[in-house]
Amino acid sequence: MKKHFILFLKGMAMGVANVIPGVSGGTIALITEIYENLINSLKSFDLKAFKLLITFKFKEFVEYTNFYFLAAIFGGSIVSVFSIASLFEYLFDKQEILVWSFFFGLILASVYFVGKRIKNWNLINIFALIVGTICAVSLSFIAPASENSNLFFVFICGIVGISGMMLPGLSGSFILILMGNYKLLMVTAITELNYLLLFVFFIGSVFGLMSFSHSIAWLLKHYKDATLSILTGFIIGSLNIIWPWQKCLKWFNPEQQEKCIESTRYLPEIVNENSLIAFALIVFGIVVVWALESFSPNKSR
Repeated sequence: MKKHFILFLKGMAMGVANVIPGVSGGTIALITEIYENLINSLKSFDLKAFKLLITFKFKEFVEYTNFYFLAAIFGGSIVSVFSIASLFEYLFDKQEILVWSFFFGLILASVYFVGKRIKNWNLINIFALIVGTICAVSLSFIAPASENSNLFFVFICGIVGISGMMLPGLSGSFILILMGNYKLLMVTAITELNYLLLFVFFIGSVFGLMSFSHSIAWLLKHYKDATLSILTGFIIGSLNIIWPWQKCLKWFNPEQQEKCIESTRYLPEIVNENSLIAFALIVFGIVVVWALESFSPNKSR
């Protein structure tokens, strides 16, 4: 019970991360060392699992798919997504810099804890790190598209968004912003309970999750260090996206100041009270990652 409760809390942390544009639930999974177990468990939903299910061999199905592990993780994620959507909409409106500061500290610390799991730093892995960093940084220079409620496009958003959510450093929420549908799917549809949009998005997410998990599981099995290197690069590159002190130069919707599509980053005034609080939150984010690292699933899994 204690083991699954801890997994549930880590699932909640993943859910929180996935709601925040620029932060990835996959990063939380890597920090807490459940990433490989999560990917391999998702990969197990194959033809054999389907046969076990339709033949009512539920015990075998649960064991084969690591069902209780996944139920704890995704249960926590779903609870946190539905419970914090409105809260974070408010926090971003009132205390945006402070929220970003906490997550900046969290992601900054995760670079070290994820990177140290790479056993061999050779030229290939260093190159993979650089490629991952460039890819993540490049995302910040792409202008967001306009909102599109077409159900097929919502389905595609589910496929692409969930892949981003599972890749550390590549935020699924930020990708949804670039596709133009972040507010529609992660805020409006949730707070207004638009069941049709949520269902189509969910089906797309499941489809993307199943196909993506097979690919990443194969890479982790055959090229683990190189895969972890590029994932670490993704995380480093995401720091550019979530730098707390940014001034928007161009809005997608200027009247409501919605969806910044061009911004400039600046250094804060150290003596400013809000800046000191922000720096404290960066440190707190680092401490949180250190604390999560101390609860390694290798001890509790």
